[in-house]
Amino acid sequence: MSNLYLDTRGYCTEPVSFTEAVVKGLADGGGLFVPQNLPSLTLEEIVALADKPYAQRAAEIYKRFDIDIPDETIDALMDDAYGAQFDSEDICPITSLDENTHIMELWHGPTAAFKDMALQCLPRFFSASTKLLIERGKLDHQFMILVATSGDTGKAALEGFCDVDGVSIGVMYPDGGVSDIQYKQMATQRGKNARVWAVKGNFDDCQSGVKAVFSDEKFAAKLLADHKLALSSANSINWGRLLPQVVYYISGYAKLVVKGAVKAGDPIDVCVPTGNFGNILAAWYAKQMGTPIENLICASNTNRVLTDFIETGTYDISDREFVLTPSPSMDILISSNLERQLFELSGRNAQAVAQWQADLKDKRCFTVDAETLARVQETFKAGSTDDEACLATIKEVFDQFNYLLDPHTAVAYRVANEQRGANPLLIASTAHWAKFGENVYRGLHGLAAKDALPEDIAALSGCELNRFIAKEINNPYIPKGLDELDELPIRFTEVIDSSIETMEECALDFARAI
Repeated sequence: MSNLYLDTRGYCTEPVSFTEAVVKGLADGGGLFVPQNLPSLTLEEIVALADKPYAQRAAEIYKRFDIDIPDETIDALMDDAYGAQFDSEDICPITSLDENTHIMELWHGPTAAFKDMALQCLPRFFSASTKLLIERGKLDHQFMILVATSGDTGKAALEGFCDVDGVSIGVMYPDGGVSDIQYKQMATQRGKNARVWAVKGNFDDCQSGVKAVFSDEKFAAKLLADHKLALSSANSINWGRLLPQVVYYISGYAKLVVKGAVKAGDPIDVCVPTGNFGNILAAWYAKQMGTPIENLICASNTNRVLTDFIETGTYDISDREFVLTPSPSMDILISSNLERQLFELSGRNAQAVAQWQADLKDKRCFTVDAETLARVQETFKAGSTDDEACLATIKEVFDQFNYLLDPHTAVAYRVANEQRGANPLLIASTAHWAKFGENVYRGLHGLAAKDALPEDIAALSGCELNRFIAKEINNPYIPKGLDELDELPIRFTEVIDSSIETMEECALDFARAI
């Protein structure tokens, strides 16, 4: 029998298959799916992965999860997911700044962000899962993907699901809360099956509203009855989004061994710039499967709710200000994937997880028990950095290594160097710098985060500014998907409020137009 998936809150009493977990996204009652059993890899098996193309590494790890999709289909889907749309044959190459500090570049996909690593994979497995469930008589409708994004997930999901048969995709992002490049990437999205809305408020307003739509049973019934559509998710709350991220941490260790940066079996530390907790959680799963990772370093910006939680065991947003920073994809106060981590570290105590999530919803605060906190602190280190230190790090790293970081990776680099020990360090680099040209310019020129750009620089579009920076640093490479945005027509300009009623009406309007 294939590996089954559990609900972190325990409301789904019967485990579901991989294909069902992928198409549902969220469990009934709002919980998240986790695998009933985690596979393990020997050190020799992990190191041997480096001899295979990335697509084959991913396929091998998926097969270890014993998912209910035929092996030959998995192979074909991975070959398609990790192909010519990436601008590096390595898919996620590793650049070593020195003998002990290594940058895993996760941004070589079509939208220049780490979300491509999962969102070139998920749509293909979503479509395959839908077809298999229809063949098995478990499904008779199509799907609307509804996504809240802090910037990168939205475009990566739009690109991944563009014109996929049987699926439409709607994305909501905080109005004014993303970079100019991120905005243009979403607003210019092609495809008949796509819709994008800006939402008044911050990312948490978007995410909370979308979650409320998912939890509205009456709305779900109406969407299904009137339009033969069901909602699903492409955020990292979907296990099909998270599993591809597990792959690149296992792969990253194997590559470090092969390039001689790590002796096989010796531990590394991993640092991840963290917002919704999915990326660092994937590293934790890679560790459980046998990857020699010792410390997981959770790097926060000024919105340091995760750092405070790891240090204290209390997750409190009851009186916490939401701050817009130079690293907007981390500007998050409600980290959805922490729920999965707490499920695992509490001994898979669904009742406790359900109560913590209820307290977070009702009281905007929860505190875990001492035993769970001890388990968190056994594996995780945490730190945060403010806006000025983030920008200063961009210049420091460029001056020292001639390597340009985006602001999110700069946060990770800064925190990693404060928290690291003697182990070799692998830093997850989550975006190409050109997605955040304005703040990269500020960093390189010693400007503060709130400083206005010089008048001549401010007059440039995001694409023009990127070309200016590329010329300054004598590195002309800018990903095509970023460099062409000024020439593409803006398709989506609608700004909506964050109420569940408005979001549901937008989804219904979209359904009527499909």
